[in-house]
Amino acid sequence: MFYREAGQFKTSYIADQSILPIAQDRVFVFGFMAVAFLGVPWFIDSYWANAIFVPFLAYALAAIGLNLLTGYCGQVSLGTGGFMAVGAFATFKLITLFPDLNLIIVILLSGAITAAVGVLFGIPSLRIKGFYLAVATLAAQFFLVWLFNKVGWFFNYSPTGQITMPSVEMFGVLVTGPSASPAARYLFCLGFVVLFALAAKNIVRGRVGRSWMAIRDMDIAAELIGIRPLAAKLSAFAVSSFYIGMAGALYFGVWLGSAEPIEAFGVEQSFLVLFMIIIGGLGSILGSVLGAAFMTLMPIFLKNFMVDGLAVEVVTAKHVEITLMGVLIVFFLIVEPHGLARMWQILKEKLRLWPFPY
Repeated sequence: MFYREAGQFKTSYIADQSILPIAQDRVFVFGFMAVAFLGVPWFIDSYWANAIFVPFLAYALAAIGLNLLTGYCGQVSLGTGGFMAVGAFATFKLITLFPDLNLIIVILLSGAITAAVGVLFGIPSLRIKGFYLAVATLAAQFFLVWLFNKVGWFFNYSPTGQITMPSVEMFGVLVTGPSASPAARYLFCLGFVVLFALAAKNIVRGRVGRSWMAIRDMDIAAELIGIRPLAAKLSAFAVSSFYIGMAGALYFGVWLGSAEPIEAFGVEQSFLVLFMIIIGGLGSILGSVLGAAFMTLMPIFLKNFMVDGLAVEVVTAKHVEITLMGVLIVFFLIVEPHGLARMWQILKEKLRLWPFPY
């Protein structure tokens, strides 16, 4: 069988603990990356970039960030939309105040600013948890959106209250603005997602990630074995907000181009990203990506099937989409709480034992 791993011996601890210890996994991942980096840019157009690839990549980065906090550290957050707004407005202010600053540095600085804000709003997690922490982060969501909507300095006192991303070049190629090519925008976002997904995978496999998971499983026992809840929880909020801030920067700067805080970063964004990690799989980097892909593609396929195929009205199709989303969340919580990532893992286990019974 093509997925059989018998005979793949490891001669060192490092080789045995590698991220992809099985040769077939390495071939699949590297082949997929080759197609993503070398194949997709040749045929991507404006529709594929604006409707599928760029929003998927931005949401994937946000889902990874929320999964680090909720899936790995067990701290429930409903403030993702507000933290994405922090990253977007930080990008706007930095790029207007320092127009010659490299865009990569701008996005990293936006993530760092969001991390500082995330630590500030993560302080209540030291005293409260569960439902009460969710309400506290929801309050942060409403406060941040209100702040960006009411304080004119954040949107340079624009009469409309909107922020607009100027055209920015990277190595002589436009990556933001209406004149930027779909391939350039796609590759820019893809590079960020791949790099920081790999970084997240290494973080959760190290000492910091293990301390997060200990806090998630039982915080009192974790404290008894020497893990400091203060450092673990606040570091989870910082790293998670850093990722979400960069996602907000890509969401605003590369995808939307212009945004208004209430419309673009409302509480719906917080719930949408939360649904992504529930469907994709809590405590899984792969699950974050799968959940983002599912929640990005499902409305498009459903709309094409119902509106174009069955001649259903757009409003009815939207209602069916919302209903189906709720049904899927209940289904995954009951049938497979670990989401799509666990289903993929089960499929691989079956392939390894095929054709023998599982």
